[in-house]
Order: sequence, then C-alpha cells, then structure tokens
Amino acid sequence: MRELSMSEFVKAHAAGAAMIDVSEVEDDNRGGTNRWVKTGHPLEVTMSVTDSIPVDLTDQPTDTDTGAVRPFGATILPIETPTLGDRSYLVHDGRVALVIDPQRDIDRILDLARGAGVRITHIFETHIHNDYVTGGLALAGKTGAAYHVNAADPVAYERTGVRDGDVVDVSPAMRVRVLATPGHTFTHLSYVLAEHGTETAVFSGGSLLFGSTGRPDLLGPDHTHDLVHHQYASAQRLAAELPDQTRVMPTHGFGSFCSATQSEATASTIGVEKTTNPVLTQDEQRYVTDLLSGLDTFPAYYAQMGPANTAGPAAPDLTPPVPADTRQLRRRLENGEWLVDLRTRTAFAAGHAPGTLNFGLDGSFATYLGWLIPWGTPVTLLGDTADQVAQAQRELVRIGIDRPAAAATGGPHQWTDGPLRTVERATFADLAHVRHHRSVAVLDVRRHLEWAESHIDGATHIPLHELLRRADEVPAGELWVHCAAGYRASIATSILLAGGHRVIAVDDDFANAAAAGLPVASKGGRPGSVT
Repeated sequence: MRELSMSEFVKAHAAGAAMIDVSEVEDDNRGGTNRWVKTGHPLEVTMSVTDSIPVDLTDQPTDTDTGAVRPFGATILPIETPTLGDRSYLVHDGRVALVIDPQRDIDRILDLARGAGVRITHIFETHIHNDYVTGGLALAGKTGAAYHVNAADPVAYERTGVRDGDVVDVSPAMRVRVLATPGHTFTHLSYVLAEHGTETAVFSGGSLLFGSTGRPDLLGPDHTHDLVHHQYASAQRLAAELPDQTRVMPTHGFGSFCSATQSEATASTIGVEKTTNPVLTQDEQRYVTDLLSGLDTFPAYYAQMGPANTAGPAAPDLTPPVPADTRQLRRRLENGEWLVDLRTRTAFAAGHAPGTLNFGLDGSFATYLGWLIPWGTPVTLLGDTADQVAQAQRELVRIGIDRPAAAATGGPHQWTDGPLRTVERATFADLAHVRHHRSVAVLDVRRHLEWAESHIDGATHIPLHELLRRADEVPAGELWVHCAAGYRASIATSILLAGGHRVIAVDDDFANAAAAGLPVASKGGRPGSVT
C-alpha cells in the first residue's frame, strides 16, 4: 500500500471508470444529479485527509478502531481543517455520498467526491457552528443535495428539517438515524450511520469527542449550567444506545476551542470512550465540576459565527485580492488598517516593514487573527508568494473574513520604501542570564489557565487576546515577551513594536524556563520552581 496524491488518485480512477462532474446539477428526489454513470467497482479508500489519500487495491482492513474500510461497506473520508482543529466527513457507498459538517471552502469536498467518483446527495449539520462558517448551504446549492438541519434551528434559508428519531435513507446501503444530543448547543444533533442495517458509526459533532466533550459555555454564562448537564445526558445516551464497536466521528476535538479539553487520539469507538472518557467514567457532578473548572477563554470571533450560520452563508470568493504597491500599503497603515505579515516569526524577526503585524501561516493563523482584530477592520495580506496569500485567504473565509482589502508579495523590501525593522530573539536561558546583570520586565501572553498552572515569578500577565485593550498595563522599558512556544509571543511582539515598545521575543519552549534557572511559580511545585 502506498500514498497517492489527489491528482494521482483522480487519474487512477479516471483510467478505469467514467467520471461525473458534481457541479452539473439536475435534481432528482434525493438531490444531486440524474446524470449518473455506472462505473463498476470504484477504488476502495481508507480513512484519509484531503491532501493525501491512502489507496489499497488489494486489502480492505476491517479494524473499526482505526476507521478502516469495511468490506462492501461505506467509506468514510475525514476532511481535516487542522488550523481550526475540526473535521468534516464525506461518506460514500461507491455511488452516492453524504457530507457531515462541511467547512466554508467546499471545493475541497467537491474535489474529493469527484475523485471518488460519487455524487453528493445529502448534507447534515450537527449544529449551528460557533467556530467556523459552514459551507453546507453553498454545497447544497452546488450539488442539489438535501440539506439536513435541525428543524428547531431558526435559520433564514430553506432546509430539510430533521428531529430526534428521524431516519434518512441515503441509499440502499446507507441509512442515517437522527439523535438529539444537546449540550454543546441546545439543538445539537448526532447522526448514526447504518450500513446494510448495522449501525457502524456515529457523527457526534460537538457532543461526544475523543476523551472529552464539546464545551457547554459558548452560548453564554446564562446557559452553561443547563447545557453541561445536557451534555452529560447526551453522552450517556450515545453510550447506552450504540454498540461498543460503533466508530465515533466527532467534528471538534482536534485543537478546536469548541472542545472542553484536547486529546491526541485520532480514532475511537463507543467501547473505548466508555473506558476512557470522563463523561462516561465519572458521575454527573464530578464531570460537571471538572469540566467547568477547566474551561478557559474562547476566541472573540466566535460571536460572529452563529449569526452568519443562521443567516445562510454563500460560497466564498477566493479570487486573488487587489495588489497593493508601497504607497498604497503606507496609506492603508496610516488609515488604521491591519497589514498582516504571513511569514514565519523567524523571517519576520530578520526584517519586516514597520507597523506590520506577524500572524504566521505556520501556526493557528485564522484563530488568532480572528480573535484579536477589531471585527470589520480591513486586512491586507503580505506574503512571500501568491500561494501564501491564497492559503491565508482560504483560512480567513472559514471564519467569515471574506475579502482582504489588498495583498502584496515578494518580501518586506517591496512593502516599504524605508528601512526594515528587526526583532531580537532569545531563549529562556538568555533571559535568566540577563536578569543577573540588569532589571528587565517579563510579559507572559499565555492564557489564564496556562498562567495558573505555572509562570515566571514576577512576570506581568496579559493574555494575548487581551493585549490590545490592556495596552496601558504593558510595562515600560526593556520588555521580554514569551508564550508557551514562541508563536503567540511573535504576534504580541509585532503589536508592541508597532506601539513603540522595545521588545525581545522569547522564542523557546516554556518547559525550559525552570531548567534555565528562572524562578517558576507552579501549582505542582516542580523542581526548580517556587510555590
């Protein structure tokens, strides 16, 4: 077995089977197109991501723990969005497909369906999403698929309303049963996939995750108490109603702030969750107490997602932004617009246009930009290449920042007609050494729970997402800025430099602070710390 790229996969399939363009729509009673070509036996595909699809032409593993293809069963293709920590799913029987929780950039899903030689006939939303703009409505419009959304959700568009207990026949081989699983939201649904009458997978959205559950506080503190208890009951229901071998297929839990806690797991079953997930191993009160005590802040842009998803988002415009020259960039900066440097923090430190802000594409770019930017502020993207700008643009449409004001490529010398600025980078060992010789201020921009777990004694704590509104609390003088690994520190450094501060960016793992001899205050009282 070897890895095939998307292009290789499409060519391999086209060589042995006719292909259908899923963009050509002619509705039938299930949605999709009547122009279906019988293609014989399509390639069998194991669980995969969008960029690389493992194809096995000889073996069809049956290990449900790994999510591999079952003989003559449905094929489940996860579509990863790692920068937001989410998964969507395309599920097919070799002829027709259903999609769960599609992201805004639906071209990925259309390409995957086209590559598999299947037509999309049904789309299911588990809930009105809080961390991204859905592509469900646009995908339904493109394919003619039935768009299944909770009948109780007050959406402003036509959809097929579904409720607890409904059963949707997708094909003779695939049936979907609807389960009400409130907790992440009040109207949250899970979808149980049955293959030839046997229930084999549950698409649990923001309900039951790998080793965790979706957080219950995104609708505000007035609803958190009710939702957390609903979340417990929903997980218990899934565990009681579904066989142990049922594969769990969540949308959140891969780094998303919609997850109460994070897990390193990549696959699971109901049976595994029964023995490992706190919501299924703890009593209700212990689960509630532990979960609520572990919740930290979530991104501010989440407040924009619910209204956007209720209104019905259109397909995004991913055409290139208007190019900007040096004069135009200077004018945009003077007008208070954000000029965002997409390069790595190392490249930014080596030289950047003054006043530009560093949100590198090598980290959680969209999450932190969406979290910090005053909503509606025009954004100009600065990248080494047009491809870098296009990648950033794709990530931004997923959170509802649809059209960059402008873009420029080539490098910082092309973005300013003045001298470049640089950033001094250091390690925690450097900080420890400097503190022996002079007094310096230390700014910790990690989140509240990270600070509470351990921090450098005497440091000032302003979480990155609070930095703009608490700018007057930033210490004067020489300022050493750190986070947990360097990415957030570089964002903070760029903001502080633009504000006139003298900043040294600590580009190091916080785990090295105590070993470097810095006094670390810690809840656990680790060696080298102060308690």
